[in-house]
Parts: sequence; structure tokens; C-alpha cells
Amino acid sequence: MEKLTMQTPNPVDKNVEQIAGLFPEVITEIKDNEGNLIKGIDFDLLKQKLSNVLVEDENERYRLDWPGKKASLLKANTPITKTLRPVVEESVNFDNTENLFIEGDNFEVLKIIQESYLGKVKMIYIDPPYNTGTSMIYNNDFKIGERKFAEELGAITEDGVKMFKNNDTDGRIHSNWLSFMYERIYIARDILEETGIICVTIDDYELPRITLILDQIFGEENRLGTVTIVHNPRGRSDDTYFATSHEYALVYSKNSEMATTFLLNLTEEQEEDFPLIDEISRYRLLPLKRTGSNSTPKERPNLYYPIYFNPETNKIGLVKEIGFVEIFPLDGDDNNRVWRWGKDAVEKRKDTEIVVKKNKENHYSIFAKDRIKEGRKPKTVWVDPKYDASSHGTMLLQKIFGIRKSFDYPKSLYAVKDILEVGLKHSKNAIVLDFFSGSATTAHALMQLNAEDQGTRKFIMVQLPEQTDKSSIAFENGYKTICDIGKERIRRAGKKIKEEFYENFAIELEKLDKVLEREALHKSLDLVERRSELEAKIEHIKNLDIGFRVYRSDTSNMHDVFYHPSDIRQEQLSAFESNIKEDRTPEDLLTQVILDLGLELSLSIEKREIHGNQVFVVQGNALIACFDDKINFAIVDKIADLKPLRVVYKDSSFMDDKERINVEERFNRLSPDTIITVI
Repeated sequence: MEKLTMQTPNPVDKNVEQIAGLFPEVITEIKDNEGNLIKGIDFDLLKQKLSNVLVEDENERYRLDWPGKKASLLKANTPITKTLRPVVEESVNFDNTENLFIEGDNFEVLKIIQESYLGKVKMIYIDPPYNTGTSMIYNNDFKIGERKFAEELGAITEDGVKMFKNNDTDGRIHSNWLSFMYERIYIARDILEETGIICVTIDDYELPRITLILDQIFGEENRLGTVTIVHNPRGRSDDTYFATSHEYALVYSKNSEMATTFLLNLTEEQEEDFPLIDEISRYRLLPLKRTGSNSTPKERPNLYYPIYFNPETNKIGLVKEIGFVEIFPLDGDDNNRVWRWGKDAVEKRKDTEIVVKKNKENHYSIFAKDRIKEGRKPKTVWVDPKYDASSHGTMLLQKIFGIRKSFDYPKSLYAVKDILEVGLKHSKNAIVLDFFSGSATTAHALMQLNAEDQGTRKFIMVQLPEQTDKSSIAFENGYKTICDIGKERIRRAGKKIKEEFYENFAIELEKLDKVLEREALHKSLDLVERRSELEAKIEHIKNLDIGFRVYRSDTSNMHDVFYHPSDIRQEQLSAFESNIKEDRTPEDLLTQVILDLGLELSLSIEKREIHGNQVFVVQGNALIACFDDKINFAIVDKIADLKPLRVVYKDSSFMDDKERINVEERFNRLSPDTIITVI
């Protein structure tokens, strides 16, 4: 049986193996913190292998450095033993939703979910702290901080991690913020799909530095654009010289060669210019007859030929048949012209791209469908009243909650929705991650977008459960943390979106049915198709996923003896009869197993009782787990019948090694492909 490590993977091990495959001669042996020999890299030799000139440390080079960068990178590459615990009572539709809301330090959460969502997230949108000195609180885990930060803030987490606020009285304000962002974005890059993108919003203060960080982590060649968004048309009144009225959205791809071209919906002017639409796209009609130079049979004899049309069947052809009329390219004076297309092109496109019309003189003319290119490229400056953060951020939240100022500086819902639409227009089943969730504007915008274009995109919101000010209106109304605000916003916004869209579509359908009733004998095909589309939209809204599973980061479910047995004295062993902490539930254990196995947290989970034991069935047969202290051996056959890919038990569930061996032999006979694992 396999034994789960119950800690996040160590990316360094993978990196060392990859380097060993390229340059085996640079691999050496070093001692770890416990004195054990492990594989290491001779970095001096590696540097020489990668350069035909000796690169000395004192040589000048182009790069971004700051105090704490190496410690930050080390932190990003170090495994942690933390996990997530489900909070079903605060979730909405826990059993069926595919959305996630995770409470915890986003660095730790990114480490925890990294393996499960490796290369699976289509878009990351974050609105991180702008490093103004008043709004950034985070774990001071890298070793360059001073004790005064925790003392000034007076904040220490339950597990003793000091928290601090980055303020401009400290000379390391940029360095602290850079480390803070670097280690998080470094991990986040691996979570993106190869075609995925990341969007980071920021203001002028840290724009140069966050640009360099993103250039370094994603590569300058993968910078897709920097968008200026006018989010405060009145300008900031407290600015010294210029009243700032904008912020930036930096957009990067993981791989620009694989990134999808960004296309927005058509403008009203474009829709007016291309007023017709079919099942392919919007179009306008242009005469197939050529005019101007090179338009006579003498000049282009190969383009002068008749096209045949049957008025009864609307069929077009190049061979005259019974019932077909002959059409030549003639101008207004009945002078011979030529067609713009040759015979081969007409033959290929006659069923979809050619339209024949009859004029008042009973003459037939032939037109080609001139199709517009799908959408339009977004511009780098966004100016629109809907991006006003006051009107469509602060006031929108006030309307949702019914209280004044529940959250400081929320984003405009429509600014975020348009950013999501730019990145996800052609990805209607994508996963979106926001690890600075705040008031959960991203979740709100994504549900709105899904309702509008019939998408089934999923969100993962991550937010530190930072306390709201005890003197604030939010705190007085029961919202003790920012997470409380975000979760309640999703609940209320989701319900409102579902109700409003359903009502609007139902009213539209009722009006359409009245029209169809009046035209019972001559129903327009367009109206019938429109009714079918409305029914599909109503069904989509009925099934719109507005729920979310809540998880909370916590220490591991396992006692320290599981990880550091050498640190435990003999007299302490009696206290650890089980390697699992006493306050942990089977649901807690299942969540950590799902994460350790690299499975997604949104997979379906079914509880069953088999021969008196509680059994979890994850995503059909992807995983079956039982964490009861005593397992009825009879359940083995029942579980094996399901042919699961993997089965997980508690190590202590078996009386002895003999019973453990019997379980393995039983699976080998009944379901030989099943992997059996214990914790």
C-alpha cells in the first residue's frame, strides 16, 4: 500500500530532476537540514555550462533585485504541511456547485491547491494591495522583517505567524511588497493553462515594479498589453499635483503563441453597417458583379458566365435546368460586366454565401455575403461611466447589502466583467482564480457573464479572513471579516442575477408566444428559432451555478509525529495512538486526501453507508475513501465492484498486517488496477 505524504509537493525535487536530465554533470550531493544526503546542484558549474563567458557575481547585468528576493524564492519552493477544511454550513449548494471560496493566506492556499489545479486555470484576475501603506497585511514569513511590524499591528495568527502592515516609515516598503507579490505570482504561473492569461490591476505607485516582476516570471514577450481604465472620473482630491483618475490592468499570457486573440462584441456602428445575420455570422450584401477597372468580359473573359437560379426552390447553379433562369452580370445600362468570383468559388459558396434578389423591373441581381470579422480588438484605454468605481462599486455594494460603505474601494462590477469577457469570450467552461478576492467582485462578475452568454465558467475566490474595523458599519451588521462580506455578496448577487434574468427571459417569451399565436398560419422561421433560443436561455438560468463550497486553510490533519518522528521522545508516543488530530472529521481527511492526490476540490462527493461503514465516493470511481476506525472487511468486495481508480483508508483501520495484506490481495483479484493508499 502507498502512504500519502500529506504535505504539498516539493517543486525543487522536480526542478533538480529536469536539470539532471539536461546537465547530469552538475548534480552533486549535499546535506539537508537533518544531515541526510540528498541531490543538489553545483551552481558554479551550471553557470559555466550556460555561458561561454565566466559570469562573476560582481559583473553588472540586467535584472530586478531587492533585499529578500532569494528568501522569497526559497519560500515559494518550500513544501508546507497545511491543508484545507470544508465549511459546509457557510457554503451554498455544497453538494452540486463547482465554485470555491477559500479563506486563508493566499500564499498558503496557492501552495495547497497548486497540485490539484496545475495547468487547469484559464484566467487569473487579481487586484492586489496597491502598497499605499494602509491596506497591506500579510504573513511576515521571509526572514528580512523586524519584530516591530507585528508589535505595531498587534496581530498574530493562531499558529503564531506574525502579521504586519507595510507602511512607508519603513525603508523596505518596496522590497517587502515585491517579495509579497513575487512569491505569489511565481506559484500562480504554474496553475495557469498553457493558453491561460493573468490580469493584474495596479496604480501608478507600483506599476514599474509589478511590470518588471511579471516580465521576469512570464517573460517580456508574453506581455499582451497594459490597459488604462478611468475608474475615478472626478480624480482623487487628496493627490498633491495631479488628480489621479485612472488605474492599470496588466495582461500577460503564459505562452503568447498559444494565447487566444481577444475580441469584444461589435460596436453599435458595426452592427448598423452589417445589419443581417445568419447561423454563421453578421453580414451585409454586396453585388457579386464587378465594377470599375478590369470589369468587362474583354478584360476578364474567365469571369463572364451565366449563373442559374430557380425562384421556386431558391437553388443556385452553374448548369441550366428546368425552372432555372439565366442571370448575367449586367450594369444599369445593360452593359456586360463580369463576376467578382470565378466558377469554382461560386460552386463552393453558392449554398451559404450567395443571395439572389428580384428588383421592381423583375430583373434578378446576385449578391455576395460580406461577413464582418468576429468582434473587435479591445483598446488600451477604457473610458466609460460604467467603470466608475464609486457608482458601480461602492454604491452597488450599498444597494446589495442595504448598508452604507460595507467595503473600502470595491472595483466596478463592469470593469471586472469586461476584463473577464476579454479573456474568456471563447472559453465558456473555464476556471477563473482570484486570490485577492476582497468583496468578491470577480465572482459576481463571472456569474453575470455566465448568465449573459450561457457560460458555465467556475470561480475560485481566495481571501485572507482579515477583520473588519470594529467601529465600521460592516462590523456592526455582523460582517466580522472581509470573507464574511465576500460570501454574503455572492449569495445575494447570485440570487438576484438568477431572478432577474429568469424574469426578463420569461417576459420576452410570453410576448413572442403572442406574436406566434397571431401568425399561426404563417410562422416566421426566425421567430420559431428565437423561441427555441429563449427556451434554452431559460433552462440555462434555471441551472446557473450560483453556489460555492467554502474551505478554510488550517494546520495539517496529522500530528507532528507523522512528519517529524525523530523529534518525538519515547515517553510522548503514548499520546499519539493515532496519527490524526482528534478534532478532525472524515470530511477534513477526505479534503486533504483529494488535495494530496492532485484532484480538484469541485469534484462531486457522494456519501454512502456500506455494511455499517461511512464511505465517500468521489466523482464516480475516481476515488473511494473510508476513514472509520474499524472497517468491516465485507465492504472490500462492494468497493472493488465499483472498480475505483484509487481507494484510501486510515492506516489504523486495520487490526494487523495480515488484514492489510488480505485487503490488497482481494483488490488484486477483483479490481487489479485500483491503487490502495493509507494515511
